[in-house]
Amino acid sequence: MKGNPNPKPEEEEKRLQEELLGPILVAERVIKLAEEAESSKTVCRELATKVQILCENLRAVVRAVSANPSLNERPIRRMAADVSKCLDKTLSLVRKCRKQPGVLRHVWSMRTTGDLRKVWSLLESSNGDMMWLLSIFESKGTNLSLPPIASNDPILAWVWTYTYTLQLGSAKDRAEAATGLGSLARDNDRNKFIIMEEGGVLPLIKLLKDSAYPDAQVAAANALVNIASNQLGVVRFLLPSLAVPAIVQVLSDSPFRVRVSVASLVSTMADQDPVAREEFARANVTRPLVSLLAMDTVLADPMAARTSSIHSLVVNLSEGNLNAAGGRGGQQNRRDREKEGESAELRNAVKTSCAEALWKLSKGCLLTCKKISETKGLLCLAKIVESESGDLRFNCLMAVMEIAAVAESNAELRRVAFKPNTTAAKAVLDQLLRVVCEESDSALLVPAIKSIGSLARNFPGKVPQVIGPLVAQLGNRDIDVASEAAIALAKFVCPENYNCVEHSKVILELDGIPKLMSLLQINDRQQVYGLKLLCYLALNVGDSKILEEERTLSTLEKLARPVLSQHPDLKELLAKAIHHLTLYQSGAQLHRQPLGL
Repeated sequence: MKGNPNPKPEEEEKRLQEELLGPILVAERVIKLAEEAESSKTVCRELATKVQILCENLRAVVRAVSANPSLNERPIRRMAADVSKCLDKTLSLVRKCRKQPGVLRHVWSMRTTGDLRKVWSLLESSNGDMMWLLSIFESKGTNLSLPPIASNDPILAWVWTYTYTLQLGSAKDRAEAATGLGSLARDNDRNKFIIMEEGGVLPLIKLLKDSAYPDAQVAAANALVNIASNQLGVVRFLLPSLAVPAIVQVLSDSPFRVRVSVASLVSTMADQDPVAREEFARANVTRPLVSLLAMDTVLADPMAARTSSIHSLVVNLSEGNLNAAGGRGGQQNRRDREKEGESAELRNAVKTSCAEALWKLSKGCLLTCKKISETKGLLCLAKIVESESGDLRFNCLMAVMEIAAVAESNAELRRVAFKPNTTAAKAVLDQLLRVVCEESDSALLVPAIKSIGSLARNFPGKVPQVIGPLVAQLGNRDIDVASEAAIALAKFVCPENYNCVEHSKVILELDGIPKLMSLLQINDRQQVYGLKLLCYLALNVGDSKILEEERTLSTLEKLARPVLSQHPDLKELLAKAIHHLTLYQSGAQLHRQPLGL
């Protein structure tokens, strides 16, 4: 079932009242012709009675729609279309029951009697649909029966019922309806599209904005998370519906338990769609996210704070900066805590959700990364990596990784966000190196190593304090960690890095070659990363004795063919590296066979 992220503009569709007027007029025509019937008179009179009831029900639906103009129109339009088809068939048959020539009257009577019985069944179904709608309106969405139109697909009826409950029910009923929609969405992708196509999303967004009922807001946010999960089409449907500004507003001023769910919704949408990341960044979602993340974190050096001016300590958040000493955001957060009396667990849940949102928003999004770097966001992430544990720490580390990855391909962001002598950049690097040196969990090691590799072009001259921990990880028993170390080191010594020769010398000085050679002995699909690192080292410091002692030339020749069969793009690099080593290593054959597949 395909989604429709771009529904028709309202002006291109008939007004709902006009769409309902059509079958009412047809119904009146049917009643008049049924009274004039010359054949099947009894059936036609009964038919007229049935159509009269349907006509009255249609008028009652029109009155309900007029009284509640914001009602979900989708089910009404679908039912109205079915009613119109039914009445058109009825009208066609009733016309045949009018006065016919005597010789044909008996023939028409025999034919139309059977057809009228079929139409009778259709009218029963149409009346059932209208009565179901009216019962839903009267019960404010709490009627869980099935209309005939959905007898073969009860999910439709449930979605319609929940949607009308969101629009008509009490606060408690609306929260339960949102939970019901979320449960349906969690079951399968088809249900997600049905909810979207049948008008269930916009009432959830409206409920999310209703600050008078926090429990209903939580239920709405959780339902939207389930609907948007793994569905790009649903996320794209949400974007033009003013969902993003509403979400940002709720994130900024709702109770903490609501913010946990709303931050998760931001994460889900950002994870699905790069367009959503840009939209959230333009709506400045980073401001409340970073503010909440920093609520229990001291971002300034206490000694420096004593000598700083009041102006330097109190920075307006609206200008895109977090207060270094807590400031207005900290005061607001304290008021929030006093008002809600929230627990440490709830505060941790808020921060964990916000950190995950920043992680997902930063992925490949330059605008988000710039906004985070313009605040104290990077410093906050570093402080939390230093002091926290569990999912909160992991999410912050992943956010740093994504920001560093964007900075790797954007020199301006790299210079601004990770300028070596800034407090934030120093704090981030210190924590990344601390993780690489002290942690054993690959889930933490991999993003830390990736982050350092992304920043490789930021380091001038010899930096053994940075390269050393990466070299050590070349010997990690976890092949994924060791491979990431090789990838990161390759960024230090690749030709695009101005200091590649100096960095290469440091790797040799730190006994990196023996570890690298051991890594290359592992027959694994990731062997290629170590091989690329060795090629760069051969090109930069090919005259080194350690390369000859470790038999790097024979290793390259041995691995070249099997690696090239999977990575033919490395042919030129391998050829250059082998040729370069051949020039320097004593005893090497100067006339070797050309490297080929």
